[in-house]
Amino acid sequence: MSDGTIRPERFQPAWQDRPWIRRLLAVAAVLVALVMLALPLLAVFVEALRRGLPVALDAIAEPDTLAAIRLTLLVALVTVPVNLVGGLAAAWCIAKFDFPGKRVLTTLIDLPFSVSPVIAGLVFVLIFGAQGWLGPWLQARDIQVIFALPGLVLATLFVTFPFVARTVLPLMQEQGRDEEEAAATLGAGGLRTFLMVTLPNVKWGLLAGVLLCNARAMGEFGAVSVVSGHIRGETNTMPLHVEILYNEYQFAGAFAVAALLALLGLVTLVAKTGLERLSGRNGNLA
Repeated sequence: MSDGTIRPERFQPAWQDRPWIRRLLAVAAVLVALVMLALPLLAVFVEALRRGLPVALDAIAEPDTLAAIRLTLLVALVTVPVNLVGGLAAAWCIAKFDFPGKRVLTTLIDLPFSVSPVIAGLVFVLIFGAQGWLGPWLQARDIQVIFALPGLVLATLFVTFPFVARTVLPLMQEQGRDEEEAAATLGAGGLRTFLMVTLPNVKWGLLAGVLLCNARAMGEFGAVSVVSGHIRGETNTMPLHVEILYNEYQFAGAFAVAALLALLGLVTLVAKTGLERLSGRNGNLA
């Protein structure tokens, strides 16, 4: 007769579930990935090549399209290094030091994840627009932020800031402070400790964060759309140019540019996967 005691052997670990359950879950996950991710991406490339590769290449070679490509790359070229330095500094401060406002800084890093990019763009218009807080002061000095490259960079910086910091922060926290304290005991300064001890331990995660930041910078739409003014050939990035072409029923050009943008994203994903495999092969998840 049972005494009502629950014996541990009655519990079955998750990895010992029935084989058909594991297969069902695997099939469901693959189907969801195919329907929600792979098929839409494939549809973009199919539509881009529907009228042939020469037509797609001609659409990409249009002056306005080339201007959008150059502007997108320029914004990413400015945004990624700034976020690299800022995100790395923020992660280092949070992981390695105790100071008043530490939790506030951690919350601020996550702010772009919780705030709509459109709202972020409106905030920059409110601050730097012609009728904004700093608008008259900027106009008096012939400085244009909104509807110009500085506005695009600021909006993209806001949206992409968390990627480097949030990728590196868990690695630094896992690493702890023992190695830095040992280096300080041996007489190493703060900068030397960072370059010789902290940075090598997080290099793979840092590169992955940079790749993610770059991909988001090139693909950002909401915040950039608000501050750009949609000036063709001047302030339109690739996502904005896709929207304009599509609204004008230039489907060949729209899908050609969209396919190019998707291809850049896929290259980023492949590079990130390669970094993860390389870091695992070296026995260092950082």
